[in-house]
Amino acid sequence: MGGARFSGPTVSRAPRRVPIERAEESHGSTPAPLNRTALIVGISGQDGAYLARLLVEKGYRVVGASRDSQLNPFTALQTLNVRHCVELVTVAPSDFRSVVTALQRVNPDEIYYLAGQSSPGLSFDQPVETFESITLAVLNFLEAIRFSKLDCKFYHACSSEIFGETQTPATETTTLNPSSPYAVAKAAAYWQVRLYREAYAMRVCSGILFNHESPLRPERFVTMKIARAVAEIVLGRQRELVLGNLDISRDWGWAPEYVEAMWRIMQLDEPEDFVIATGHAYSLREFLAAAFAAASLDWQAHVRSDSKLFRPSDPRVIVGDPSKAARMLKWRATLQAPDVAQRLVEAALQRVQPRAARESVLA
Repeated sequence: MGGARFSGPTVSRAPRRVPIERAEESHGSTPAPLNRTALIVGISGQDGAYLARLLVEKGYRVVGASRDSQLNPFTALQTLNVRHCVELVTVAPSDFRSVVTALQRVNPDEIYYLAGQSSPGLSFDQPVETFESITLAVLNFLEAIRFSKLDCKFYHACSSEIFGETQTPATETTTLNPSSPYAVAKAAAYWQVRLYREAYAMRVCSGILFNHESPLRPERFVTMKIARAVAEIVLGRQRELVLGNLDISRDWGWAPEYVEAMWRIMQLDEPEDFVIATGHAYSLREFLAAAFAAASLDWQAHVRSDSKLFRPSDPRVIVGDPSKAARMLKWRATLQAPDVAQRLVEAALQRVQPRAARESVLA
């Protein structure tokens, strides 16, 4: 909660282009081709996978960038059944030469930078890697676009953490007050994007995304830790969940909705930055209550707080005001934190119950 040195990029293509409608059968018929190429940097993560699915459905040629496209299993893409629709390029974002070569080879119309160390808590243990994977990497892409005179749009996935604690819902003009190495890195990248937009008239922008979750989140995130614990408690394999500060409040949304906002930001003629949020903050205690209630459990019987798990600095409340997105993008979040908690628990139960059935057969 909320780079290695590289000698040059290699592109891995699927043996054949599978018809787009097979990517997700429940999402309708084949769209008309847009004749656009999108490069998603960080395609193996939660947002990258959902964005890839969205863009495939819209008829894009989608190229995903990974530090090692030969060895990465791209589990999230496999889960969403779109791996076969995505081309891959190996690129080290912190290596300028690698970035330039990849951009010249892919020639994208839109670039979505979603990569980098993504955990505020982990950033206290890995401040240098966090800064390089976010700030230096974004700068490399901005400078590579300028150096190559590439005619494209660039999106930087910024974070609500740049605001620190929000006394009132944060807007695009709220003063930045980062309170973790992760937040500092994101704030620096945010200012870099603004500088290149204003100084060089480049079509670059930031989406300031508040917390957004899905079953594709890594389990180090508190929301997934909670969902997994509920499932394990239901099966009798766990009795207690130990967390850090239960008094924080966050603006939690649903990741598949947020990637739609990313795409809408990139469709504007003039680039602008946007806050993407639900507009409502829920405490961690409320999130716990909703998650445990999804399995007919009382969270207070199973959860305790341990001060050893507190972060060195952790804003008490972070909530956003998405009014600009509603006005200019016609985008609103439809799912709030209780809905998110319920969906995460349902997904966690689906994952562990088949395994439990197998274990009972083998016992």
